[in-house]
Amino acid sequence: MAIQKILLVGVGGQGTILAAKILSAGLLEAGYQVKMSEIHGMSQRGGSVSSHIVFSEEEVYAPSISKGEADILVAFEEMEANRWIEYLKTGGKVVINDFQIPSIPILVGAFEYPKGIKEGIRERVARSIIFDARKIAAEAGNERAMNIVLLGALVKAMNLTHVDWEKMIRSHVKEAFWDVNLKAFQKGMEMV
Repeated sequence: MAIQKILLVGVGGQGTILAAKILSAGLLEAGYQVKMSEIHGMSQRGGSVSSHIVFSEEEVYAPSISKGEADILVAFEEMEANRWIEYLKTGGKVVINDFQIPSIPILVGAFEYPKGIKEGIRERVARSIIFDARKIAAEAGNERAMNIVLLGALVKAMNLTHVDWEKMIRSHVKEAFWDVNLKAFQKGMEMV
């Protein structure tokens, strides 16, 4: 297996890092060599957050992903998809949450939220999967589980279904939220 590079991007508070930790733990458990790095840009609420995950059956030396290297980009928010799309390699896949979180400059009226992001990405990336993960998470029982919906879509898109994801979710999420997160994960897989 060639080295695989996954880039998860979102906004602080969306659960991007939790999804990356579950993904990395599952890949490790399945016997892959895994490196992960995360960048928290004012991640308390509203800032850009990214996690780079690189894995392979062979030795992996660094977790960083440069422009044009990601096999798959998973964007938890539309504008983050637009901000990071140049990191996707030619022929890569993109999974985008059809969801917008206006930044402070947009909220105060200094800028408008960009229009046509999804359409522009669909034109550039043939393998685009775009859906409303928040709505699907709400159907599973809690809209905050949209990160797990996106994780499910990623797992299916990368054909990583052989990993025991139920075990990984149970080991990273409080017991009170196991059922909703397992449902959210399954619904995310069904979107691909």
